[in-house]
Amino acid sequence: MSIKAEEISALIKKQIENYQSEMKVSDVGTVIQIGDGIARAHGLDNVMAGELVEFSNGVMGMAQNLEENNVGIIILGPYTDIREGDEVRRTGRIMEVPVGQELVGRVVNSLGQPVDGLGPIATTKTRPIESGAPGVMDRKSVHEPLQTGIKAIDALVPIGRGQRELIIGDRQTGKTSVAIDAILNQKDQDMVCIYVAIGQKESTVRNAVETLRKHGALDYTIVVTASAASPAPMLFLAPYAGITMGEEFMHNGKHVLVVYDDLSKQASAYRELSLLLRRPPGREAFPGDVFYLHSRLLERAAKLSDAKGGGSITALPFVETQAGDISAYIPTNVISITDGQIFLQSDLFFSGVRPAINAGLSVSRVGGSAQIKAMKKVSGTLRLDLAAYRELEAFAQFGSDLDKATQAKLNRGARTVEVLKQDLNKPLKVEKQVMIFYALTKGHLDDIPVVDIRRFESELLSWLDHNHTELLDHIRTTKGLPEDDAMKAAINEFKKTFIKSE
Repeated sequence: MSIKAEEISALIKKQIENYQSEMKVSDVGTVIQIGDGIARAHGLDNVMAGELVEFSNGVMGMAQNLEENNVGIIILGPYTDIREGDEVRRTGRIMEVPVGQELVGRVVNSLGQPVDGLGPIATTKTRPIESGAPGVMDRKSVHEPLQTGIKAIDALVPIGRGQRELIIGDRQTGKTSVAIDAILNQKDQDMVCIYVAIGQKESTVRNAVETLRKHGALDYTIVVTASAASPAPMLFLAPYAGITMGEEFMHNGKHVLVVYDDLSKQASAYRELSLLLRRPPGREAFPGDVFYLHSRLLERAAKLSDAKGGGSITALPFVETQAGDISAYIPTNVISITDGQIFLQSDLFFSGVRPAINAGLSVSRVGGSAQIKAMKKVSGTLRLDLAAYRELEAFAQFGSDLDKATQAKLNRGARTVEVLKQDLNKPLKVEKQVMIFYALTKGHLDDIPVVDIRRFESELLSWLDHNHTELLDHIRTTKGLPEDDAMKAAINEFKKTFIKSE
């Protein structure tokens, strides 16, 4: 078999025509130190702060410390297989998470990967987890209410869409329950809710997800979880992943509620990372930028102006206190960033007042302008009634020596406390709240025994549902109170049928 010279030259010509000179330049560094979830790499001279890098075994990391002769990298995954001398490669991508409608109803980790066993999430959109907060001119003042369905909050510390309201208290005082109830109450409100669980037990997160599923709230909720067993970088990134997913909806004109449960665990994770990266410690061993850690997160919650689509993100950050000390470092930091706080007190919780909201220390700095007119009218005196009651409570044991006015204050206060109590996972629509507060503040409950107050409330509301729906509809549609006579007549009509316990 002879080889023809023409065939060879034709082949060579063809190869030359199809040849494309392609130069691939990639920044590659070498791991010089590894341990405790932190790697130091040499040779990544052009790496950006917050950029994703890839180790030779496929595990991703995020560049944090950019020093003169090495780069400090936090490792986002198992680090036991990474060795000194391994190759580490730049990706050119800043840390990002998937976003979009496809995430709703799913449980994901800090990187947006599903952890609920329901298969992959079919979304192609991503957003960088760090982005600037909306500027002053892009915002609008808070004016629409965000109803939580919790009487004590909607009446005393109302929250508006676009607000940041801190929920603060010791462990086991019902903080998570408040947030879950607020999410349940957003049903049919055209709201997307994002529940970020930071450093929680996996069983606790599972219970929360099941509660949401049972009440049909998972249909409009994304759960982002970085459990107690996750490495510190995942706990640090979880809140940023949550707000990034929310921003996608906000910029499309939708309303979002984000719950961070809780930021003290994120601060601890960030302290761990910072100390391992050898950043200098400050007060309580937290790094100097721990305030910026939370301010750059919470400032991204806003009510956008109409020109920007009018969307909003409402943030409910949690902070856990030690022995009720709200003047510690992280609590005071977050109080100064937020628009008010709801303080849950363990003494109230253990004495059966649940939700255990301390009305004296709780405040909403902008929520008043978002409250509906009807609620404003009926809840005006509540705070004073409660404050007077708490002050006089100490003298209650000398009941016989008290004058009539003091006795009346004590009676009204006791009934106010009863009305503000609420069962778990039973948020109440605002029109029903207005009716019971009207009955309370106008003295219709003064002759009902304290032990019967909660039964009176539930029976009154179900009776109104069947006999006087027009009153509830009026409050819901006009946001104002119906005629005084109509409300009085309805309550008196019901009182004739109510049987007091002996």
